[in-house]
Amino acid sequence: MSNPSVSPPASLRWRMLFGVWLLYSCFGLTIAGLAPLVAPITRDLDLSHSQMGSVLGVWQLTYILAAVPCGALLDRLGAYRALFIGAVIIALSGFVRAIATDFWTLCLGVALFGLGGPIISSGAPKVVSAWFQGRDRGFAMGIYITGPSIGSMLALSTTNSVLMPAFGQDWRTVLQLWAGLCIVGGVIWLLAARHPAMRQSERIEAAGPRPSQWTMLAGLLRLPAVRLLLLMGIGIFMFNHGLNNWLPELLRADGMSAAEAGYWATVPMLVGIAGSLMIPRLATPQRRFVILGLLALAAAIASLLLHAAPGPLLLTGLILQGIARLSMMTLAILILVETPGVGDRHAGTASGLFFSAAEIGGASGPIVLGMLYDATGGFTAGLGLLSAIALLLLAGTWRLNRLARAA
Repeated sequence: MSNPSVSPPASLRWRMLFGVWLLYSCFGLTIAGLAPLVAPITRDLDLSHSQMGSVLGVWQLTYILAAVPCGALLDRLGAYRALFIGAVIIALSGFVRAIATDFWTLCLGVALFGLGGPIISSGAPKVVSAWFQGRDRGFAMGIYITGPSIGSMLALSTTNSVLMPAFGQDWRTVLQLWAGLCIVGGVIWLLAARHPAMRQSERIEAAGPRPSQWTMLAGLLRLPAVRLLLLMGIGIFMFNHGLNNWLPELLRADGMSAAEAGYWATVPMLVGIAGSLMIPRLATPQRRFVILGLLALAAAIASLLLHAAPGPLLLTGLILQGIARLSMMTLAILILVETPGVGDRHAGTASGLFFSAAEIGGASGPIVLGMLYDATGGFTAGLGLLSAIALLLLAGTWRLNRLARAA
């Protein structure tokens, strides 16, 4: 945090962390909100499955294009105003989805998320890096990173079991509810972070000399650690998104029923939430690279074990996947914002750059695993590819450690 003359209360940073976590939960809620409604939406709007697949993936395209400009906007406006703007854009995405009349209007609603989402995902590490230090910084990052999982679980668990029956099977009302919650989350953020110390800290940051966006990006890309972290982000998101999207089908291909696959697929999500609360707090600068390397090794082993029959080996693989899935990303972002030459001042732009690159892996992961399945008739090749990617992440961690020691 900058050193404002107005002394903030000890509770301010934890209030802000709650606000950030809530916004990130809305982020996950909005991403997952369409999935349980695919059947009634495709029926009512007369969409093909190919069109619906395009709708579900369009936000990642706009996200990739918008992440860097949104990160720069975050650094210029400050987190207080920018995060609220991000929440409003995400809510607008939800409202446009709810009034969609055809493929194009639904596509527009989902694409809007790609403009607001990067502000939230880049703003969260910026707030944490500015207001938390030492072990508390890792712990705070571990807390906020659980938000998307909690939001996704809320959407997946309540949409068809509670909300659709309560709203007379009207999917539009469900989407309006999720959009309204995003507005509520934005207002709570404003109230939680409202303090003179917050505004003065951002004024001090804004008053300093600031290079142009292209100069800033060029400066960040000249840092070897930043370039390596961007490549690692692609691998991390390819592993996470590939398995997140295909895990239930992978388990069904190995003989499980749809219900059994659904239950088993929740294991990595629950383990990931628990792990993200503990592992980043342990990742002090002295142990950070060792822990990231162990997480990459866990990801490699997990991919090999996911073809096992239901039992201890499969459960071990799912647990290892859960341990790696959120914590790898958390530690990569933590290392990024603490890289010399980045710091609090450029955390928004650097995080936007990271997510812009990482979502290339996020978008391609499910596609590549699907293509390999079609080519080989199974998931063995795809899981082998994910294990190889995890081993490359292990090698990247070793290189990051060398760069940190030389700095």
